[in-house]
Amino acid sequence: MIDPSKPAQLFEEMGNKFAEMMQSGPAKDFEKNAKAMLAAGFSRLDLVSREEFDVQKALLQSACEKLAALEKRLAELEAGKA
Repeated sequence: MIDPSKPAQLFEEMGNKFAEMMQSGPAKDFEKNAKAMLAAGFSRLDLVSREEFDVQKALLQSACEKLAALEKRLAELEAGKA
């Protein structure tokens, strides 16, 4: 039995009971269903993984660096002709 003069024990016991109820009750089923529904929704969207995003970001950065180098070289060639 819980001693009302010890609030810490009361809150701990209430927390334990609530956790037990969440593990075995309809809230757990709701959590599973919500996760499944969100996963299905995300799968329909045109999303990429973080890994794919990082690869494309690196490719774009490399392309930008090459473009900058080519623009600089072109400017030097044009300056030499003028």
